[in-house]
Amino acid sequence: MQKILVEGGHVLNGKVRISGAKNSAVALVPAAILADSRVTLEGLPNISDVYTLAQLLEEIGGSVSWDAGQTLHINPENMISMPLPNGKVKKLRASYYFMGAMLGKFKEAVIGLPGGCHLGPRPIDQHIKGFEALGAEVTNEQGAIYIRAKELIGARIYLDVVSVGATINIMLAAVKAKGRTVIENAAKEPEIIDVATLLTNMGAKIKGAGTDVIRIDGVPTLHGCRHTIIPDRIEAGTYIIAAAAAGKEVVIDNVIPQHLESLLAKLREMGVTIKESDDQLYVSPGKKLKSVDIKTLVYPGFPTDLQQPFTTLLTRAYDTGVVTDTIYSARLKHIDELRRMNATIKVEGGSAIVTGPVELEGAKVKASDLRAGAALVIAGLIANGITEITGLEHIDRGYENMTKKLTNLGAKIWRENMTEEEIRQFQNS
Repeated sequence: MQKILVEGGHVLNGKVRISGAKNSAVALVPAAILADSRVTLEGLPNISDVYTLAQLLEEIGGSVSWDAGQTLHINPENMISMPLPNGKVKKLRASYYFMGAMLGKFKEAVIGLPGGCHLGPRPIDQHIKGFEALGAEVTNEQGAIYIRAKELIGARIYLDVVSVGATINIMLAAVKAKGRTVIENAAKEPEIIDVATLLTNMGAKIKGAGTDVIRIDGVPTLHGCRHTIIPDRIEAGTYIIAAAAAGKEVVIDNVIPQHLESLLAKLREMGVTIKESDDQLYVSPGKKLKSVDIKTLVYPGFPTDLQQPFTTLLTRAYDTGVVTDTIYSARLKHIDELRRMNATIKVEGGSAIVTGPVELEGAKVKASDLRAGAALVIAGLIANGITEITGLEHIDRGYENMTKKLTNLGAKIWRENMTEEEIRQFQNS
């Protein structure tokens, strides 16, 4: 087990290239099994979630090969319908996309209940509602979900809550169903458009991805294709926030600015200079940052995944800012860790009230989930002294080479192996 150490006070300068989108990749890999021939996915991020999914594919008979760590060739010709092993499924939540993909391909799926970061309840009832509407029978047997259908028939499905996972899963199940499926109150995230683009390249008929009504006309077969993933807007947002907190002049390369409009608007309100070009952003913090309030909402609102890093930035700003997470109210575990570093933050209900500016002090802190890890790394960049961060397995699930990318920008950040004593303390905390 390793820990990250960050020495604060080094100014970030230069250019950072953004990797492919984690939240797209975790759906594109399972989606590939719907094809009857080889699918090539280009620009995948080099993160543990993607490797876990690729291993799951192999366990159900897919053949998988990598080029240069970024391009994945998937041949689904010899795949068989079999229960997915529990251990890997528990590791990451996005393994639930195999439900829709396997239901679409084999008319049946058996999968353990999915894991991932602990962000409070994230029920999959909307996914199940969609599968049942298409004609599947869903039962829970011995901790696994069994989904079976004689045939899948298109249906009108209204989602009670806007859910990215349910929207994608129903799309995966519906592309080979008979007739037309309409998903109403669908999520509009860019990652959904990315998955729809892959499926369309495979021969699916999908209209309306990126709007709240998606129409799918089922086709009997899908074929292989090549697809390049979109850049990761959350990774981009994390480095933009880091640049606003600890930067002088930073260029974010391989980014789609429209995917980040809510974040960029808030940063400009704070006094950060941001210039946009086609696939780059130039970020330079002002002399004096002004505090703002943020409220997370479904896309195109402020992303819940950037709420935690943004909280760290607010510790540098003048006055008081209120951070409200309407998506995952339990996503406040980073607050206690930031307080250890001298942040002045009060929690009231589902909101964090951040008063600044304060000088953060280096401390030993623990990442409780993926984006909390990012928030603590940014805190380490601006704190006095050295910050020691444990819980790296969370960070490695969603950020490719974070220490290397920050080092290239001038940060002093490195990894060390934990001692046996530290591992014991970590496991007991």
